[in-house]
Amino acid sequence: MDSPLGWLCLSYADRRLVSLDIIGAAQPSSPESRTPSPEWLSKPLLDYFADGKRPIALPLDLRGTDFQRRVWQALLQIPPGQTRSYGQLAQQLSSSAQAVGNACRANPCPIVVPCHRVLARNGLGGYAGQTQGEQLQIKRWLLRHEGVALD
Repeated sequence: MDSPLGWLCLSYADRRLVSLDIIGAAQPSSPESRTPSPEWLSKPLLDYFADGKRPIALPLDLRGTDFQRRVWQALLQIPPGQTRSYGQLAQQLSSSAQAVGNACRANPCPIVVPCHRVLARNGLGGYAGQTQGEQLQIKRWLLRHEGVALD
């Protein structure tokens, strides 16, 4: 699926989103990998890209450890345009900020499960395991799209 962030690769099973990969500017090479997404899957994403305040409501099949799924469920409770710190989530989940960060890094459905809404105590933090470069630009774009003021 094409998006303002470039190409997104969406994987689903039984009408549930399993993973979302941000491919970026490089268009998928094989024709079968460019199969149009079904409307039930693409419409909520297109609506979000048209209005960053609009939550993305999609059925999910989140595969991970029990702890990862607890973190991802907590992320789903953060409304568009709001943020939390890794420490706040850690306190909420009786865990550590590093463990929350590791679960965010393992998030199979970024954007939909909004790990971009989690910030470091003193700054932006990381995104998809990176603290600089293209992934961090994606995090900045998503936060600005949702109306979050950044330094």
